[in-house]
Amino acid sequence: MADPTTQSNYLEIATDRIDFEWNVDLEASVLGGNATHTLIAKEDGVSQVIFDTRDLDISSVEVAGKPSSFNLGPNHPVMGSALEVPLPEGLIKEATISVKISYSTTKDCQALQWLAKEQTQGKTFPYVFSQCQPIHARALAPLQDTPSVKIKYSAKVKSKLPVLISALRVSPPSDGPPHDGKVIGEDSVVYSYDQPIPIPSYLIAIAAGNIHYSPFPKYEAKTWTTGVWAEPELIDAAYWEFSEDTPRFLAELENIVLPYKFGVYDVLVLPPSFLLGGMENACLTFLTPTLLTGDRTLVDVVAHELSHSFFGNGVTHAHASHFWLNEGWTTYMERLLLQVVYSPAHRDFSFVIGAKALKDSLKEYEDRPEYQSLVITFERGTDPDDAFSSVPYEKGANLILHLERTLGGLDVFLPYVRNYVDTFMGKSITTDQWKDHLYGYFEKNGGEEKVKALNTVDWQAWLYGGGLDLPVKMEYDLTLAKKAYELADRWDAARTVEDISKLNFTELDLQDVSSTQIFAFLERLQTSPPLPSPLVVHLGTVYKFSTSTNAEIRFRFYQVALADPSSVAAKAFAVEAANWVVGKDGSGVIKGRMKFCRPVFRDVRKVDADLAKRVFEPSKYAFHPIARKMIEKDLGIAEH
Repeated sequence: MADPTTQSNYLEIATDRIDFEWNVDLEASVLGGNATHTLIAKEDGVSQVIFDTRDLDISSVEVAGKPSSFNLGPNHPVMGSALEVPLPEGLIKEATISVKISYSTTKDCQALQWLAKEQTQGKTFPYVFSQCQPIHARALAPLQDTPSVKIKYSAKVKSKLPVLISALRVSPPSDGPPHDGKVIGEDSVVYSYDQPIPIPSYLIAIAAGNIHYSPFPKYEAKTWTTGVWAEPELIDAAYWEFSEDTPRFLAELENIVLPYKFGVYDVLVLPPSFLLGGMENACLTFLTPTLLTGDRTLVDVVAHELSHSFFGNGVTHAHASHFWLNEGWTTYMERLLLQVVYSPAHRDFSFVIGAKALKDSLKEYEDRPEYQSLVITFERGTDPDDAFSSVPYEKGANLILHLERTLGGLDVFLPYVRNYVDTFMGKSITTDQWKDHLYGYFEKNGGEEKVKALNTVDWQAWLYGGGLDLPVKMEYDLTLAKKAYELADRWDAARTVEDISKLNFTELDLQDVSSTQIFAFLERLQTSPPLPSPLVVHLGTVYKFSTSTNAEIRFRFYQVALADPSSVAAKAFAVEAANWVVGKDGSGVIKGRMKFCRPVFRDVRKVDADLAKRVFEPSKYAFHPIARKMIEKDLGIAEH
């Protein structure tokens, strides 16, 4: 089946390379310039090329160096407008032709968020950054916006602020003075980048701001480099948080899978409106500042994004219906990395933490069970953002773990993983292609016994089934969860105590308890009936959860506090939680990450729908356009 989210004719003619020339206009909040496509015909006689666009201002088109007519079709609310460009007669299969499109973005562009200087850490310079996954690259540039097409690209970008692109820096050098030594915010510099490895369009990325670089220590005998980019106010904290684990994770990944192909692996810590924990843009992972906890407990996000270098950026899902191939495999590999670097108990503990997120997502989609499955049949024009949840990550990772266990453990499974990546590196595949290769590999490298083992897997339930439970009850090592669960049981038992002053909970309960164990403690509390309001207040006070600067802890505490929407505690904490998300808690920092803002607003809405809208509306433009769109759907302001 062709990609149901694109209007392009990529099966007839496809882009091989795009050369961008851009100008970052900070005053007008516009990215303008041109995109020159080198296309390869997939069949004889193709008469036109169709690109995806959304909310772009197209000024002119050239075909093979000559001015050309073009037609911009009607706007579809999800897919945008098809840009149709006629081609010369007589094109034959494998022939190449160039199409240059001059254009600019508009104020409605969902791929870019333009931030005023007040929304940044330094509050001195404005900032802009992109988010193209799943189908927002078409709002950044006219292109064939489907992961079935993998492209090489270059970019020359003129800007008064330092520019980062998801490609290799050509000039000026990354380790040179910021902005090539020119005056940031005043002088224009042309930044040049090249991406020689074909990638899907959703990995094209740009960021511009007062961004500085700090390289991580060179890893012995490795040709790749790693480092961190951030505003100068955060660069030291970001370096400390990620410098120890990032190169080590990458080296271990190479031992498990294959050599890293992209040459550079840098991370960029973005302003707080960034809507995800991380985004695996090629060569340049985007990260949320909420990972800067000062204790390195959230570096598993870097392990996840690094793993995408092989699963997603390397072996890519053909289109949104098979998104789980990216995220399920990456989540599995992230956790395997935790086992290699730390211990098997750490791997299983991560699955324990993920189980709560999966349960919440499955519950959220009870009225849309098609989104509870791994393989989703999207109707043409359906918004894949509507299906974004923990399901492809957690259900997908558990399927891969189940296969590992069913086939005989890591000694048997890892050679298959390497063969899988080696076979499909650089390609875009469907679930059926993955499954056919799985069977083919084990038929050749295990025979009848392994094929029989694979046949015990309930493929229908795993891939296409819904429901609130996994097809198989998964067992995990609970060693690292034990202390958290015991403390949760104590709090659960305390619900019968009427006089709170008689309880013996103290801050010492959390002595020698890691942040991730606190996550498990708060999640365990949510498996029991909601705590009485006085106990909720006591929980927030005695452990200082209600004022924690760790967003993961604060978020989970609010989930506990709002569990009973009719309670006194929920009505009180709903105001606090909503204000925390929009930065009106005294911090001035919004929680733009959708992992936090969407569930909190959904929970607040259950307590007081008017309150949720009242707090969100004045602050909605502080959120990334994609996050804003999804919150509006969550709050009933916009339709699903």
